[in-house]
Order: sequence, then C-alpha cells, then structure tokens
Amino acid sequence: MPAPQFGEPPAGYTPADRPAAFCVIERDGLVALVEVAWEGRGLLLHLPGGGLDEGEDEAAAAVRECGEEAGLAVTLEPAPFLRADHYFLHHDGVVRNTRGAFFAGRVAAEDPALKTEADHRLVWMAPHEAVVRLEREAHAWAVAAWLRLRARAPGSSSAP
Repeated sequence: MPAPQFGEPPAGYTPADRPAAFCVIERDGLVALVEVAWEGRGLLLHLPGGGLDEGEDEAAAAVRECGEEAGLAVTLEPAPFLRADHYFLHHDGVVRNTRGAFFAGRVAAEDPALKTEADHRLVWMAPHEAVVRLEREAHAWAVAAWLRLRARAPGSSSAP
C-alpha cells in the first residue's frame, strides 16, 4: 500500500525525494516535539526527526535526530509503525518530497551532549494537543495513528 502524500508541490515543479525518519517518543503520557523558529513562519512544532545521512538506515537516522534536535537518547520499536510523504519547504528554500518513516519509541536518557541543533527546543505535549498544533500534516496524522494503535493494543485500558 503506498504511503499517503500530504501537501502540494509548487506549481510546475517536481520536488526531489528525501528519505527521512521521525519519532513519536512517549514519556509519562506526553510526546516529545521540537519547536523551531523559522524566519517568516514563526515558531513551528515538529516531531523529532529528519533526513537520512548517506549510508544510514531509517532507525539510525531517527535515533540520531532525536539526539541532535532534542538531546534525547531513545529506544525505538524495531520497525516503523507507518509511512507518510509530505512536501516540505526546507530552511534552504528548496521544497522536497520527504518520504517519512515514523517510529514509536521511549526515552532511554536525556543527554544534552547529543544536542547539536541550537535552534531546536524540546517540548513535551499531550498527544491530542500535538495533533492539533503540529505544523506538518503528516506528523499530526502520525501522532493520531500512534494514539489509535496504543488504544487498540492488547492489554490497553482503552482497547475496545
């Protein structure tokens, strides 16, 4: 089944694909988000994650990005729980079609030494609020899907 596509490409332009990995990291009922100030767009909330480096697999990229953006050492479920693509205007002014793998995970430790992106700030938020406030539609959709998976998991107090 193909991944859903979010957003629209600029008219007359076919953006290049950019493999990426993102995380829904839960702690004490809250999810980790990163807040970033974007010139001309204000403060935006995203899931931690980003593009894969050369030779890097999706899980390694997701773990690395959680450290770089949020200062979190994380453990992930072994496989992405969903995939979603979205057209995204990057800091460099180029629109790319981000081909996202979304992983669920937990915090192993907070490690400020991992954080290399000074313009990113870690924010913990209730998942339902995150669905409303996340800037990227694919990220909001991923958190909503994660909530549904958790609610339907065997042993969940909210499973039907």
